[in-house]
Amino acid sequence: MSKKVFVKSFGCQMNEYDSEKIEDILGSKKNLSQTDSPEDADLIVLNTCSVREKAEVKLFSDLGRYRKLKETKPHIQIAVGGCVASQEGEEIIKRAPYVDAVFGPQTLHRLPELINLREVTGKPQIDISFPEIEKFDNLPTSKSKNPSAMVSIMEGCSKYCSFCVVPYTRGEEISRPLDDIITEIIQLTLQGASEIILLGQNVNGYRGLMSSGKIANFASLIEYISEIEEVKRIRFTTSHPNEMNDHLIDCFGNIKKLANHLHLPIQSGSDKVLMAMKRNYTTLEYKSIIKKLRKKLPNVSLTTDLIIGFPTETTNDFNLTKKLFIELDFDYSFSFIYSKRPGTPAAYLKDETTNEEKLERLHEIQSINITQGEFTQKK
Repeated sequence: MSKKVFVKSFGCQMNEYDSEKIEDILGSKKNLSQTDSPEDADLIVLNTCSVREKAEVKLFSDLGRYRKLKETKPHIQIAVGGCVASQEGEEIIKRAPYVDAVFGPQTLHRLPELINLREVTGKPQIDISFPEIEKFDNLPTSKSKNPSAMVSIMEGCSKYCSFCVVPYTRGEEISRPLDDIITEIIQLTLQGASEIILLGQNVNGYRGLMSSGKIANFASLIEYISEIEEVKRIRFTTSHPNEMNDHLIDCFGNIKKLANHLHLPIQSGSDKVLMAMKRNYTTLEYKSIIKKLRKKLPNVSLTTDLIIGFPTETTNDFNLTKKLFIELDFDYSFSFIYSKRPGTPAAYLKDETTNEEKLERLHEIQSINITQGEFTQKK
């Protein structure tokens, strides 16, 4: 009887992609089949995300439930991966000594080895290092389970926004070589995939080595992918305004396979707050990008992210965000109250706005979203 693995994924599409790879690598190297029930599993893997507040609390709450399961079935092993694992490291083992392995986003390919070492040594294993591109070189051949397939083209982020923990948990930006990405996409199309979703924490910051020794930017990568006949649709997420150059904007008008949708986080409509966030662009620069994009592709669907109640945000700053939000007429927005992340510069900023005020602002911005058609495509 084959052993089984249960993988629970938290957070973004990058984590969903990593979870699929975890299942694939455990299947190929440990012969573990997937199960949707932790009660049936021999190995439980929690692939965590640390972007939102109380991520650690949610992790240890889940671990508490699985501890009880392990008490009744001592053979069950538990592994914790992802960004919270990278952030907390040994602290996870200290607080939950029944955890067998802790691994980071860049070391998920080493999980079978960590499980083996746990069995041999009898001691919990931890590997939250940043071995750069090694992760992608050691993953099994990509598998496509449906017509839409995700492809991770880069890892990490070097933008160091003051509120974000990603550079500390996933490391600096590392782009995969262009040929490796093209090869993976061709393999996916041979299995029936026709829509490719390119993933990265800062996806349009891609700078990948070509076989010629030159560096391909993100727009060039899209152009190469569009030449693959079997690829009918190209999407990508998540972008940074600083990387929205004219070459990439031109792609929206010139490449029919590129979906007419862009998710481009603005975060705030106040230049003062954007400076405190270390976003390194102004509202005027952001509006210029949108103007160019709509000129190139008038029916483009635009979505964005908004952080409400960032430390130092005044009522006037919030009103500027509302004004910009209405002016740019987004199709949808993902708006959240600011979550303090340990170790980030923003965590040390003075915050005089009450939670009640932040909630009022959030409801106000979301009510605009609803009136403008939050759940429908306007264009």
